[in-house]
Amino acid sequence: MLADCVTTSGAPAEFRRDWVSVVQVCEWLAGHRDAVREVLDVHGAVVLPGLPVRTHEEFAAIRDAVFASRASYREKATPRSNFGDDVYSSTDFPPSQSIRPHNENSYTLTFPGLLMFGCLTAPPVGGATPVTDVRQVLRALPPRVAESFRHRGWALVRNYADDLGLPWATAFGTTDKDQVADYCGANMVGHEWLPDGTLHTIQRRSAIITNPRTGDEVWFNHLVFWSEWSLAPAIREIMVEEFGSAGLPFNTSYGDGEPVSESDIKLIDEAYRQATVRRPWAPGDVMIVDNLLAAHGREPYSGDRRVVVAMGEPVELADCSPTVPPLPGLTG
Repeated sequence: MLADCVTTSGAPAEFRRDWVSVVQVCEWLAGHRDAVREVLDVHGAVVLPGLPVRTHEEFAAIRDAVFASRASYREKATPRSNFGDDVYSSTDFPPSQSIRPHNENSYTLTFPGLLMFGCLTAPPVGGATPVTDVRQVLRALPPRVAESFRHRGWALVRNYADDLGLPWATAFGTTDKDQVADYCGANMVGHEWLPDGTLHTIQRRSAIITNPRTGDEVWFNHLVFWSEWSLAPAIREIMVEEFGSAGLPFNTSYGDGEPVSESDIKLIDEAYRQATVRRPWAPGDVMIVDNLLAAHGREPYSGDRRVVVAMGEPVELADCSPTVPPLPGLTG
């Protein structure tokens, strides 16, 4: 089956076939799950171009042919539209904004093993969903940086305010503070309710884990994605002046709370850039991503863009040999 996989420099791998109907696609995928996983083990992502998929329902049928089980979207952090049957829009950020590479739900104790993206409407300009080999990212990092995170992990700080980011009720799917407390207690998330009603959370996670299926060690986190140094300089200056680094909607650090320097964030960002491949979307394209082997992002675009996503094959952090244990707070 690897022989049926087409690879092009700078682009994700592809399965190119003549697809006649959604039923035919589902039958082929259901009969070739192991072969698809073998391709993902090597490349981290694979595109099935030009499928006869035009609706959320057809995309969901393709999803069910690939995923043996579905995965939940936990501790929501970005706005999405819910189309039902566990099919969502990709992040609903303004078209002019890029989305940096990240592994879905890297900050939770259970995360999707597989992601599936489907293009219902392709934008005329931009809008690709680039994918990044996080095995390659880890290999490219200076040993000083990689070993520091190996032993210290990374930490995520969030502040849930109604006027910044997602409200806590949306992020946790409840308006009951006791339910939020129960979730945080069960999922190693330190939490505090501030006098103004803001929810402040902090959690330490491993920056490096091992894919239990392949044995590959990978760079797996949102460290750069939510670092204050990833904000545009003018925006960062305004927000830090207004809220302070500890009061930003998101910020990251070493697992002991020490800040990560701007220069090291840039080094990691460059490692992502060098390991990234991309392919412009066309209507009907479907891309399957191994969430533990490949990060994903989004490029700016203009025009109408409808890309949907589904998550499956949940994986437990405990099964991934984290280099530091998760904690509901910092160490140091």
